Amino acid sequence: MAPSGTPAAAIGAASLALGGLLLFLTTRGRWTLFTASTGAERRLLALGALAVAGCPLAFYPAVARTGVAVPTVIALGSAPVFTGLLAWATGQARPTVRWAVATLAAVTGCAVLVLGPQLTGEPAHMDATGIALAALSGLSYGTYSLIGGRLIGRGHPSSAVMGAMFGVAGLLALPVLLATGTAWLATVRGAAVALHLGVFPTFLAYRLFGHGLRHTPASVATTLSLAESAVAAVLGVAVVGERLPMVSWCGLVILALGVALLAAPRRAGRRGPG
Repeated sequence: MAPSGTPAAAIGAASLALGGLLLFLTTRGRWTLFTASTGAERRLLALGALAVAGCPLAFYPAVARTGVAVPTVIALGSAPVFTGLLAWATGQARPTVRWAVATLAAVTGCAVLVLGPQLTGEPAHMDATGIALAALSGLSYGTYSLIGGRLIGRGHPSSAVMGAMFGVAGLLALPVLLATGTAWLATVRGAAVALHLGVFPTFLAYRLFGHGLRHTPASVATTLSLAESAVAAVLGVAVVGERLPMVSWCGLVILALGVALLAAPRRAGRRGPG
């Protein structure tokens, strides 16, 4: 919906710059995290900010090259897998059978839901660079989710952690925005697109995501966030008037079952991320 010819990287940079600035400015004691952190924690914050910046700057160009469906599945589907593997590799948590089964079901359901039209015969545009960028976006998402969860687990306020990571990431995105051009932001459509992406899927969504990470392991949180593809599909049908083939509805059911399995209360005496 952005003006024709708007660079994909510019859209990602604008949404991150605006959303990151809002997250930082609306955080109480926003400078405290930088001054109260240890050297190791500040390095984690820097790595987290780089990962935050990499996510939209990789995802939007992937969409421009490959379309919406395929990059969405790759980015969303790979994120919980990357998060679980990184958590295991860094000794934060060992993936459980329940998490693995629920994640497999959720990723499969997400893929069937989003790729339903292609599975029923519609052509899908595949681009190797676009696929690699989507996977990089998923890795970035998993990385900053894990870092955010680790810092929050050490007692830092979730709003401060998200505000700091996204605020620095927004500053990192500004040179990309300036280099790719800002003329599109002077149009009504361009400004509306940037405002929407900055406020809703960046500022509001990650404020809530940070609160969720206080009580939920990052490997579980990224799997639960696969539900966004189901919400998008239902909104597309109910609001935009789109039609989903039966195979997509089956994928939605599988996705819902995977999320429900992960969200269900655990039995007493069972521990671990999922």
